[in-house]
Amino acid sequence: MTLETDLLLDRRRLKRRLVFWRTLTVLTVGVALLISLRGGASGLPVGGAHVARLSIAGLITEDRKLTEAVDKLASDASVKALIVAIDSPGGTVSGGESLHNAIARVAAKKPVVAVMGGVAASAGYMIAVSTERIFARESTLTGSIGVLLETGEVSGLLEKVGITAESIVSGPLKDQPSLTHKLSDPGRAVLHALVQDMYDQFVGMVAAGRHMQPDEVRKLGDGRAYTGRQALALKLVDQIGEERDAREWLAAMKDVSVTLPIDDVTATTLLSRTLSSTLGPLFEGVWKTVVSQSVRLDGAWAVWQRTNDL
Repeated sequence: MTLETDLLLDRRRLKRRLVFWRTLTVLTVGVALLISLRGGASGLPVGGAHVARLSIAGLITEDRKLTEAVDKLASDASVKALIVAIDSPGGTVSGGESLHNAIARVAAKKPVVAVMGGVAASAGYMIAVSTERIFARESTLTGSIGVLLETGEVSGLLEKVGITAESIVSGPLKDQPSLTHKLSDPGRAVLHALVQDMYDQFVGMVAAGRHMQPDEVRKLGDGRAYTGRQALALKLVDQIGEERDAREWLAAMKDVSVTLPIDDVTATTLLSRTLSSTLGPLFEGVWKTVVSQSVRLDGAWAVWQRTNDL
């Protein structure tokens, strides 16, 4: 190999390195600009005082990352208050419970209010009662305090097509409920006891959050939904209003200025701040689309009109 050939190969290697570093620099600057533009659009400098908004929409399910993000708000000195915006027919009992408890931990340290949209029922209402004050529209559908556990049974269909199903179980209640045979009386009693216990937990959350006696809650908690206007008369909500009214209440009662910017809380925005606001915002849209909108079905439900929502 000649000297001229060696020089030519060296120049090509150097050129490839230059292209790599230039590309990396452009990407880094691009990410920095995206972060800067996001901060400028919300009016929120990193670490600046603001009001956080947690939006809960659609079906409520267990979301560990979101619960952890809410927990971090309690110790974030830049968060002066939290607005929980709810537009949900409910979801799983466990999903509602985890968010209720996380929001309650924030409410123990700073002002937290709930603002209801078109629907804030069942697990949506369970979450709302963890806040200090609940705002609803007159036409909001809320309440629906109750728990359901649904099952199906297709033994009749299997019999018609000549299919026999058998279960080998360690105990008579291990296969209750089952799709392949009818629910036994002992199985029905056990499942009803489970639902009743979760209902009692729900009633306890409402009673504590609304400063009511459990028996008062049970009289209202037969599963029915109420309009915002009805809920106000029943003391299930505190005021007819929207986010603007919530901001005015926070300013008047909690000295949280209406001029403070609002920043939306998601699992990724909290993560991005923990990582010094680097790459989190860049992937926020992908996260919402691919992960946060997924539906996991688990356990018993606290949901209003589930058959229409699923």
